[in-house]
Amino acid sequence: MKVTKVPLAKLKKPERNCRLHTDKQLAEFKRSVEMFGQIRPIVCDEAYVILAGNGLYDTLVAMGRTDADCYIVTGLSEKEKKKLMLADNRIFDLGVDDMDAFDALIAELGDDLDVPGYDEELLQALIADCTKVDDIMADYGLIDDEKKVQMSDAAENYRKDEAARSTAATDKNVGHTEDGQPVGKYVICPKCGEKVWL
Repeated sequence: MKVTKVPLAKLKKPERNCRLHTDKQLAEFKRSVEMFGQIRPIVCDEAYVILAGNGLYDTLVAMGRTDADCYIVTGLSEKEKKKLMLADNRIFDLGVDDMDAFDALIAELGDDLDVPGYDEELLQALIADCTKVDDIMADYGLIDDEKKVQMSDAAENYRKDEAARSTAATDKNVGHTEDGQPVGKYVICPKCGEKVWL
């Protein structure tokens, strides 16, 4: 496979890309490029349309880079290019993690758990000993007295609001026809199809 340096200005994004790249993913991509450099080429066709590596392209542009390592695929039909784009995104999704190997690698890293794509606190929790985990979990789910009062007040206000709405909805003299049907504006709930009176 021949990898070629190509100016980023020469590369073109495809009309449609089936993978959306979140801000979080692009931030982790940036961390990876800063830590390791560009470790895989962007794949493009003879016209420099990107077939695989749109997220990497976006990252390099955002970082102010001027060129990228690219693998230029030639001779593919338009249908084959679309298949390549789909396959590239899907094949990696089909893999599964070997958690024993994962745990061993994380343990071997010791205290240096700055790994692009992972939350360092989560990795710390994965390798923590039982005593440390017990300490972390001891306060999990506990609610302080101030929060309890806020929750109780919110529940009471909700009950009062519900009671007021219920009274207004059943009051036959206000907003209802003689046979008890509500009068006024309403919307249809998209989930259940019921009328919701405004």
